[in-house]
Amino acid sequence: MKTLAKTLLPVLLMAFVTPALAEFKIGFVNGQRVVNDSPQAKRAKQKLEKEFEKRDQELQQLSKRLQSMQENLEKNGVTMAESERRNKEREFNELNRDFQRKQREFREDLNLRQNEEMAGIFERANKVIKQIAEAEKFDLIVQEAVYFSPRIDVTDKVIKALSSEAPGK
Repeated sequence: MKTLAKTLLPVLLMAFVTPALAEFKIGFVNGQRVVNDSPQAKRAKQKLEKEFEKRDQELQQLSKRLQSMQENLEKNGVTMAESERRNKEREFNELNRDFQRKQREFREDLNLRQNEEMAGIFERANKVIKQIAEAEKFDLIVQEAVYFSPRIDVTDKVIKALSSEAPGK
C-alpha cells in the first residue's frame, strides 16, 4: 500500500499542477537593449554629449598643454638653468594637479547625470512594461535572466511602445 501511495502521489500532483502551470504566462525584457535602442536613451545620450562637450574639449586642451610642457622639459631640461627647470617643473605639477582634479570632477558629474537620465528611462520603461503586462495578461515579466527563450522576449514591444511616445517624454 505504501509503495502504491509513493507511486501515485507524484502522478496525482502532476495531474493537478500541470494545468495550473500551463496557464502561467511569462515574459522577458532585455533592459540593456531598452537602454541602447530606445529613442529616449538616444536623446539622453545626445543631450549629455552636448551638455559636457565644452568641458571635455577644455580637458583635451589641458591634456595637450601638459603633454607639450612635459616634452619641453624632457627635451630642454638638461640645458635649462636649475632655477628655470624647477620653476617649469613646479608649473607642470600644478597644472597636472589641476588637470587631475578637473578630470575627476568631470567624470563624477558625467556619471551623476548619466544615472539621472537612466533612472528616468528605466522609470518610463517600467511603466510601459507594466502596461504591456496588463494588456496582454502576463503573470510575470522579468528583466534579468541567465537564459530565456526568444518566444517570451517582449523587448521589441517595449522599445516600440517607447518609440511611439511623444518625443519630449
